[in-house]
Amino acid sequence: MATTTTTTTKTAAELDDVLIRFEEATRDAYRLQLQTLRTILERHATVDYLQRHLPGCSLGDGDEAVSSFRRLIPLSSYDDYADLIQRIADGSESPAALSLDPLLCFFYSSGTSTMSPKMIPFFESMPAKTSSSLAHQCSSALLQRLFPPRQSISKVLWFLYAGKIIETKGGFRAMAATAFPFQNKRSSSTPLLSMCVSPPAVILGSDNYQQMYCHLLCGLRCSASIDAIRAPYAVGLIRAIHLLESKWEQLCNDIEFGFLSSEFITDSSMREAVQELLGGPRPEIAKVIRGFCSKGKWEGVLRELWPEARYIACVTTGSMEQYYPKLRYYAGGIPILCGDYFSSECSVGININRLSPPESTSFVIIPTAAYFEFLPFRPETPLETNETVDISGVEIGELYEIVVTTYRGLYRYCLGDIVKVIGFYNSSPEVKFITRAPKNSSEIFTESDLMLAMENFQLMLNENEMGEVVEYAGYLELDSKQQHLVMFVEIINTCMDWTNCDCDFVNKCCHLIEGCLGSVYQVRKAGGSLGCLEIVIVRPGSFEGLAMVAMENGAPANQYKPPKIIRNLKLVSSLRKCVIASYCY
Repeated sequence: MATTTTTTTKTAAELDDVLIRFEEATRDAYRLQLQTLRTILERHATVDYLQRHLPGCSLGDGDEAVSSFRRLIPLSSYDDYADLIQRIADGSESPAALSLDPLLCFFYSSGTSTMSPKMIPFFESMPAKTSSSLAHQCSSALLQRLFPPRQSISKVLWFLYAGKIIETKGGFRAMAATAFPFQNKRSSSTPLLSMCVSPPAVILGSDNYQQMYCHLLCGLRCSASIDAIRAPYAVGLIRAIHLLESKWEQLCNDIEFGFLSSEFITDSSMREAVQELLGGPRPEIAKVIRGFCSKGKWEGVLRELWPEARYIACVTTGSMEQYYPKLRYYAGGIPILCGDYFSSECSVGININRLSPPESTSFVIIPTAAYFEFLPFRPETPLETNETVDISGVEIGELYEIVVTTYRGLYRYCLGDIVKVIGFYNSSPEVKFITRAPKNSSEIFTESDLMLAMENFQLMLNENEMGEVVEYAGYLELDSKQQHLVMFVEIINTCMDWTNCDCDFVNKCCHLIEGCLGSVYQVRKAGGSLGCLEIVIVRPGSFEGLAMVAMENGAPANQYKPPKIIRNLKLVSSLRKCVIASYCY
């Protein structure tokens, strides 16, 4: 999930109008869903992708088209489009194979578990633009009601990295979805850029590490004008704070003397823009920062260094929930707002209760954003169901994988997200994100299983004052004598010698972790088809190394999410090189 919501100022009447339109849309969700699908099919029924599934027949008109569509067009995943999308990107296939609208660019997904980012085609569709505009305006209106704009304190410290643009063989641009508002020359991005404390040269830079440093530097120099701190994902803020912890002395020096070292910031346009923002020596600001950072205690750092900030905004649900306690520790009481449910493929849902913690955050499905179907999900047999229900057929308390047909060339496409229906907002389902769906039948644990296991493992470490889990990932080892789960864990602030660990303690840890895994794992383990759980302790910084590898292989910094389930042997090999200790139970 990602959010690119802007927060341009609106009048009270404009806010009311946007929220009234959202209310109307959710009151008549089923009718608008049928209208959405009809609009998509009227425009795209003849595209090659659909026609390959309609030998000698058509979808018909009206309600018949809706019925025929779900009967004749199979459920799909990215793998069903990958070759076709690659040919379009290479210029050897017409974009009309998926959509009759003009192709603007491609959006890269994170690709962090496989090192192979997805490329989602982004077509210029007027209905999609209209629905997306409503979603973003509604999100902005809800935020503005919570935090009315202030004239004198109006800047956002926004950790955005929008400069990594790749050109495909066919001449199309590929970028993160969150970078598009900054790269789209057809619409003015000036209001969005003007909100950010960092100059455009930083946001549009090409080196993630230098950008992050400069974001911090700009935010610290202009701390009195910072109204909010934002990032696409919680992990992005955590990474930035870790950089602050390690580089605060250099940051203070830059502010004190009003000068950036060319050895540290090698991007000349970035360095010049930031140096202009610094506006010369500011020793009084540097003194305040040193006064806090030199203590070495980072609890409440965001409140201390940015006292005017009224909120922190980023995605904290799903795999990002892991970082919420640490972010709250750093926040010092500043409210943490979760984002909306916006994917690279389409907008999905709006978070109407911004102040809810991640465990109770939910999203109202946007009936005009796409045509939604819901595939029942049963953890014990996750890949056996293929009959979907529509927006009116979901049941409260049940789990579903979301399936979308978009205005932009994806048809009955499984997003890979498992949600739980917790109720209805008017007539539109309200869902809670649960976990990512299994990729195939060989996957015997989920991201949520691993998260629960690590939460309990952390409690055991806390009881024994043995450090903090900062990152982890699971891998199903298939090439050894017997398949088994490998848990890579990075621990900091530990007083324990993991190379000479007490066997009883390790056994308890392994038993605790395995007890948190799902029924599929338990059945396989009890049946003897799974071997011993392997816990691998890796050096501090090992997962940051994975981030660098992922970005070098095309993953956009805005979209980066540390993998919880690893599916690529190169990532496994990289972590194996960082092993401190390894134990089997």
